[in-house]
Amino acid sequence: MSNQSARSTRLNARNLRKRARTKSEQRKRHNADSLVAAEALEAEPGPSSPNLKYNLRRRRTIDTLTKEPISSNTCTPVKRRRKSASINPALIPTGSVGAKYLQEDLPDEVLLKIFSYLLEFDLCRVSQVCRRFHSIANDDELWKTLYKDVFEYDSPLMLQNTEPKSYEFIPSSEMVKYDNPWKESFGQLYRGVHVRPGYSNSSQVRRKRYKGRNLVYFDAIEPAHQYVDTKEIYDPLIFIHTGVYQGELLLIDTPVTLIGAAPGNVMDHVFIEREMESTIMFVEGANGAYLGYVTLKFSPDITSSVPHHRHYALEVTENSSPIIQHCRIRSTSVVGAAVCVSGSGADPTIKNCYIKDCENVGMYVTDYATGVYEDNEISGNALAGIWVKNHATPIMRRNHIHHGRDVGVFTFENGMGYFDSCDIHNNRIAGFEVKAGANPTVVRCEIHHGQTGGIYVHENGRGQFIENKIHSNNFAGVWITSNSDPTIRKNEIYNGHQGGVYIFGDGRGLIEHNNIHGNALAGIQIRTNSNPIVRHNKIHHGQHGGIYVHEKGQGLIEENEVYANTLAGVWITTGSTPVLRRNRIHSGKQVGVYFYDNGHGVLEDNDIFNHLYSGVQIRTESNPLIRRNKIWGGQNGGILVYNSGLGMIENNEIFDNAMAGIWIKTDSNPVLRHNKIHDGRDGGICIFNGGKGILEENEIFRNAQAGVLISTQSHPILRRNRIYDGLAAGVEITNNATATLEANKIFNNKFGGLCLASGVKPTLEGKDNIISGNHNMVEKAVSSGQCLYKISSYTSFPMHDFYRCRTCNTTERNAICYNCIKNCHAGHEVEFIRHDRFFCDCGAGTLNNNCQLQGEPTQDTDTLYDSAAPMESHTLRVN
Repeated sequence: MSNQSARSTRLNARNLRKRARTKSEQRKRHNADSLVAAEALEAEPGPSSPNLKYNLRRRRTIDTLTKEPISSNTCTPVKRRRKSASINPALIPTGSVGAKYLQEDLPDEVLLKIFSYLLEFDLCRVSQVCRRFHSIANDDELWKTLYKDVFEYDSPLMLQNTEPKSYEFIPSSEMVKYDNPWKESFGQLYRGVHVRPGYSNSSQVRRKRYKGRNLVYFDAIEPAHQYVDTKEIYDPLIFIHTGVYQGELLLIDTPVTLIGAAPGNVMDHVFIEREMESTIMFVEGANGAYLGYVTLKFSPDITSSVPHHRHYALEVTENSSPIIQHCRIRSTSVVGAAVCVSGSGADPTIKNCYIKDCENVGMYVTDYATGVYEDNEISGNALAGIWVKNHATPIMRRNHIHHGRDVGVFTFENGMGYFDSCDIHNNRIAGFEVKAGANPTVVRCEIHHGQTGGIYVHENGRGQFIENKIHSNNFAGVWITSNSDPTIRKNEIYNGHQGGVYIFGDGRGLIEHNNIHGNALAGIQIRTNSNPIVRHNKIHHGQHGGIYVHEKGQGLIEENEVYANTLAGVWITTGSTPVLRRNRIHSGKQVGVYFYDNGHGVLEDNDIFNHLYSGVQIRTESNPLIRRNKIWGGQNGGILVYNSGLGMIENNEIFDNAMAGIWIKTDSNPVLRHNKIHDGRDGGICIFNGGKGILEENEIFRNAQAGVLISTQSHPILRRNRIYDGLAAGVEITNNATATLEANKIFNNKFGGLCLASGVKPTLEGKDNIISGNHNMVEKAVSSGQCLYKISSYTSFPMHDFYRCRTCNTTERNAICYNCIKNCHAGHEVEFIRHDRFFCDCGAGTLNNNCQLQGEPTQDTDTLYDSAAPMESHTLRVN
């Protein structure tokens, strides 16, 4: 028989019983009315019957004179006499001495012993005799003994003043709040019907315990339920005592309360099991029904051919709202679920239950069902701990969902729901999976130690994940893929064994206000045409990079703080085109933003500072747009463009970098326009090793080395730039490099405006270059007989003639200025090398003889003819 037909059969049978009961009561009322009418006809005198056979309910009048009865045809009701109470003469005291002794002088211990033989109603009556009896009759131990005899509980069970209703045991620490918790609980529960297996077959001696009490007992649950249903008892209550109840047909369609009754942990002693169909079903009419403190188990016969995918240990159907509390629920069926809530209007409250070690899904909520599910333990299930499907909207609070052999929570096919403060961990697959249009809200949950990922959103999944802690998962904390578009907001995502948030395969999503830190791979990874919005996040202290965009990844990345990551703050590579706007990217242990292998995108209005390597690196055909950024405090320069890097770099402010503001090298060809490059601790722009580029309309000033240094076969174009206030030369061209200079203004530089090494012939377009007002301190120092080291120390490289002294065995790395050759090395065998940029080793005190033109020597290393080469990123590519 199918599940639907079995349900229909049960409901039809129930309705037939109700109709039969209604007809029986109608017949009784009809017979009673007929009897009254017949008596009235017999009592009424008439012509056909002048003398009545019976004079019931008549009073005969006695003549006071004759003492004879006077007949009358009128019926007068007889006044019913009040029965006098039967009193045992032995208990009537002959004087006041006995009563006084009983009530006042008899020791409390004796009275307590006497009262211990009384039952609950007797104790209530005797407590009304006097205050002393009342006090002794309310002794906790008396009522505890009676209570355990009836209900078997080790602690008093109280109906809580909550909505929906709830029964809770009173812990010993809270019993002081009650005058007598055992008696109060007795008063609440005494109206209940009891189910004790084997009660009808118990011996007469054993059944004496039930005598003297107004209690109803049954051997099984189903007849007890039929009894309370037939009697139409208001708010019926059934206690299910210790035992295993198998094969009972429990279809609940009334607001009945079913509570397990046993000592110790009650659910360990009360078992309800079934092999065919669902163990217990709540159907329409069960609003307000209650089930608590039992173990429900569905254990299908494995040899049966009946399919069990629609059979459950607990089933709640449409238009029913029962309360399920403190139950253990388990199914050994390999299909279906232990708990199924389905249908519109299915709105249960399931609290403090254990749904563990099922061979299928733990809890399944579907087909527009709702309900409140709180403080449940859901663990060790073969499939998902919870399934939510088909527009179901459950409210899940404070559930512990862990060690599942599949996913923790699975919402799919438009499932929704609200998940609050749940602890989800150690599941074999994701802690929370969202798929196929599902849209749950997950707040303040802890999702951790998943054997794969934390949250997995795919196949058009959605959802809001807010204020969760997501940590210590083996894979990414959050996965978003295949056109999914969730909101990830105000979460802490940390200590993942791989990445923090991983968006791939056309994933989208809003990732905002999260704290992402301490992950083994990138804090956020965007790849394969994914296009999320990432904003207002803190992404820091990653063991790898901060944000990694690759394989044509996209995205809007704005107003984040990315800092203190081990590798690059942001990587952009392999055809990716993200937009980075108004971010603070700082204090990284390598590069701030790293474009490589055709990485593109827009980098604008960012604050990029204090990186161990460059603030920005561009290489290998990458061509980003970099504008309106502040790039400063880099320990290895501001921007490094190398290995055929490109890029449009405009309207940036680049300052206070330890090395060059911008490096261009190894066949790179960027465009630099409208930038301010100033106060560098080295040069402004350094172009060498075949570097090219267009530099136009830039402001380059107050740099420690040359404003623009062009070296080693490089050939840039400089157009309409202002290069001024430098602490060395304005423009220096050396080592077989050349340049095209057009309409530049070069002025007020310390070592000169345009300084050219031997053999250098730049192209000066027209007469528009204005080179004026430069100090030419090199020529002044030479003319005054000074050592050039005095004006440069070893931090700058003035351009002039330099020599080598063969007598002093100087190497190719040493240089000696003109005045030192004339004075310090007079008479030595010397050699002119070339006109180029250098500092004087003689003045630095690095040669064997002391410089006669300087004071104390300064310890130094070999002369470097070019500025120190920038450090290229050794960031590893990790897919």
